[in-house]
Amino acid sequence: MKYPLFVILSVVAFLLASLSYPPTKPMVYKRAGHSADSGYYIIVDKSDYELKVYDDEGWYATYPVVFGSKDPGDKLREGDKRTPNGKYKIILKKVNPKWGKELLLNYPTKENIALFQKRKAEGIIPSNARIGAGIAIHGTRPQEEWTVDQEYSWTDGCISLKYSEMLDLFSYIPTGTNITIQP
Repeated sequence: MKYPLFVILSVVAFLLASLSYPPTKPMVYKRAGHSADSGYYIIVDKSDYELKVYDDEGWYATYPVVFGSKDPGDKLREGDKRTPNGKYKIILKKVNPKWGKELLLNYPTKENIALFQKRKAEGIIPSNARIGAGIAIHGTRPQEEWTVDQEYSWTDGCISLKYSEMLDLFSYIPTGTNITIQP
């Protein structure tokens, strides 16, 4: 049985729309008001797929996020798609041509390098492995915000928010902000 093209396209559009509705994670939650000179810090909880922003008054905002791997374990080496655990700082705010605004972290730190060397010495990772770099907080591509709703981990180890929510986070988080990433 043949169906007209508009019927097929309508069904496809409906199915695509249903993939992202209802969202599995709520949209951004924010406390009303904050002072412009508030000292921000961020906690990323990989097990809850959340990035929480705090200021000098306490909790300020929560954003749903995804990573490179569903494995909440620590990053072992370049290419494993895991997001590193630990304490970091935002060292650069920039615009990436693929996904827009981005907050670059100071990964690897001295602690990451020491742990990486220890794991190599213990044979946990291959002796020719590299530690990697370029870990950031960034958005999805504008048309791929559904990846966050569906907790679809797609990055190479970065932390990804929805494109529209990254615009918000980027607007007020300064370089130097402390970040803790926990399993």
